[in-house]
Amino acid sequence: MTVSTDIAPDSTIVQTEIAPWWRQAAVYQIYPRSFADADGDGLGDMRGILSRVDYLADLGIDAVWLSPFYPSELADGGYDVADYRDVDPRLGTLADFDALTAALHARGIKVIVDIVPNHTSDQHVWFQEALAAGRGSAARERFIFREGSGPDGSEPPTDWTAAFGGSAWERVADGQWYLHTFAIEQPDLNWANPEVRADFVKTLRFWSDRGVDGFRIDVAHMLTKDLTEPLPSTAELAEIPVDGNHPLLDRDDVHEVYAQWREVFNSYDPPRTAVAEAWVAADRVPKYASPESLGQSFNFDLLVADFDGAQFREIVTHNVALAARSGSSSTWVLSNHDVFRHATRYGLTNLDDLPGDAAVPKRHGGGWLESGADQAVLDRERGERRARAASLFLLALPGSAYLYQGEELGLHEVAEIPAAQRQDPTYFRTNQEQYGRDGCRVPLPWQPDGPSFGFGTAGAHLPQPAWFADHAVSIEEHDPESTLSLYRRALALRHELQTGEQLEWIETGRADVLSFARPNGWRVVTNFGTEPFALPTEAGEVLVASQPTGEASDRVVPAETTVWLAPA
Repeated sequence: MTVSTDIAPDSTIVQTEIAPWWRQAAVYQIYPRSFADADGDGLGDMRGILSRVDYLADLGIDAVWLSPFYPSELADGGYDVADYRDVDPRLGTLADFDALTAALHARGIKVIVDIVPNHTSDQHVWFQEALAAGRGSAARERFIFREGSGPDGSEPPTDWTAAFGGSAWERVADGQWYLHTFAIEQPDLNWANPEVRADFVKTLRFWSDRGVDGFRIDVAHMLTKDLTEPLPSTAELAEIPVDGNHPLLDRDDVHEVYAQWREVFNSYDPPRTAVAEAWVAADRVPKYASPESLGQSFNFDLLVADFDGAQFREIVTHNVALAARSGSSSTWVLSNHDVFRHATRYGLTNLDDLPGDAAVPKRHGGGWLESGADQAVLDRERGERRARAASLFLLALPGSAYLYQGEELGLHEVAEIPAAQRQDPTYFRTNQEQYGRDGCRVPLPWQPDGPSFGFGTAGAHLPQPAWFADHAVSIEEHDPESTLSLYRRALALRHELQTGEQLEWIETGRADVLSFARPNGWRVVTNFGTEPFALPTEAGEVLVASQPTGEASDRVVPAETTVWLAPA
């Protein structure tokens, strides 16, 4: 028996043959400072990425997403931007960026860049002007400055807490306070200011004119704010529904900004694309993914799900239907620069017993790894096995797949980072109680030896563990059973098999075994359980499997394994 996904009857299913490239693209996220280092300073750079474009082409991806490479003091890994229309000198020049874009385009790979519109760096020329200009100035109106509370204004305007810990307000020399939703070095912009809106249009055109194909919009749901006095307290904010009128989050008026951006995107041929990082309620996602707004929005549901068949089925069904409602396609992601790598997430056990902030192990890092408890709670082999199965499942779904650098090597989260070498502001703003995101941002291993495993000629800006040697590219690319080889086979087959955006569930008789078919009869089976699953006799041949299916027969799907089957 087959069961279709719950898609509204009037939804439009777009076929790949006539669809824009991004609808079912495989997009590879590069964290530039940790990908490849060409000049040997320990920091990845543009020429380092350029030196690896053949690797990217061989992987079989459709696009590269570059995390911020702009001038930055690295208070938040480059997301504190000092100049939106330049390259950090430590990473190269605009000429280097142009050369990289040309090399990727020559290999049929699109380029997506990160735009960070909620806040700047405190080193941005605008913020420096605001500090010098003083109260009531036009320069301060580009940001969110307020007088303090208390009889002498020495207390923050509200009790709001920043995302990385501590107060969301910082006092300047003349006594005013500015809002920073994230790090102190990241002052929030005032999106009610026409000058702010005009400058970002200029930025979008600057990169589009240089050949950029699309944009990833950082915290797209947080730009516009209603800061009418009196400002609410944290407790009062918690009582306000996030339904389009919340003072700080997911406001309907943010789409006025994106409608203007859409006009910019559509003025190019082909139109530039965009994807929103919007942590919003499900029924709010289509606003960001609509053709009148950004056009696509991340769904992070698989990223925070357990390795569980029921959860995966519910998430996929819901998100395919949600994308159809907006006229977009869904996005799928298991790892990125902000979360534990999924090989580690899937290998964790006894989570309820973990200390510290590990109560939320699927988000921003946990002290449990550093404490030495990982040997008791992390089953590395099982985590890698499950990660391979989940990745193969994801790559077969309709929509675009976002991959994070290193996942194709089966990398785990890196726990072995001494306190003195940590960089994430979360670590410092929470009195070292939360370890943050450094563990997924460690530079990649390209070779099994050398001062930085082939990342560069010197060391790396974050320490690499000895076990990286076993996951080096030069080792895995010669091993037909490696995770890298699996990704290459799967991505090549994906290009051949993706023909439409439909998905049809096929009942297996087991809740821990999921099976679905794509329009051309391509079928996928994932065994989330611990017992083998026998394939039905009418199933087609196995095209690729996340684990060997057995020497005697390929008609059994082992535990925690995904297989792709040819049309019968």
